[in-house]
Amino acid sequence: MNILLQLFWTFLKVNLLSTSGPASVGLLYHEAVGRFVTEAQFVQAVGFSSVLPGSDALQLAMYIGYAAGGVPGGLVALMGSILPPTLIILGVTMILHRLRREAWVNSFVEGLTPAIAVLMVFTAWKIFEKGGGMSWFGWGIAIASFAAMWFKVPERFVIIIAGIIGIIFLSAS
Repeated sequence: MNILLQLFWTFLKVNLLSTSGPASVGLLYHEAVGRFVTEAQFVQAVGFSSVLPGSDALQLAMYIGYAAGGVPGGLVALMGSILPPTLIILGVTMILHRLRREAWVNSFVEGLTPAIAVLMVFTAWKIFEKGGGMSWFGWGIAIASFAAMWFKVPERFVIIIAGIIGIIFLSAS
């Protein structure tokens, strides 16, 4: 029962303190690695959650919750992840509905955009470093993935192909 409370509290905290699914990955990394999952499991979970359809953050929560506490752990982590944004978005929507014609609301949202983008870049860099990406092979996959996304190849295809390339070239060594 204690692990379920820890999972619920962790995911409640992560979803209260972070601004989005991708941005929450960095915070979740610090909260979950070494406590609920290993670093390798976390990197694997991020990869799987990026490939599967649906919300990456919720899939990551269920993966970590399941790894730490089985099916009950996955459900508790999911509830801890869903509760804060649901309540917050209801409150924000009610407020913004009343203020939708105010100019400062658009300025506020435009001010958030660069900060969120930088946060996502830092999180991606942490995952790249920890996932063994500093080898020539990791850099090659990163550059090829960037080029593919630049030419608008769907992200899911890029991740699946990178995984297949990893199987082909890294399994042989």
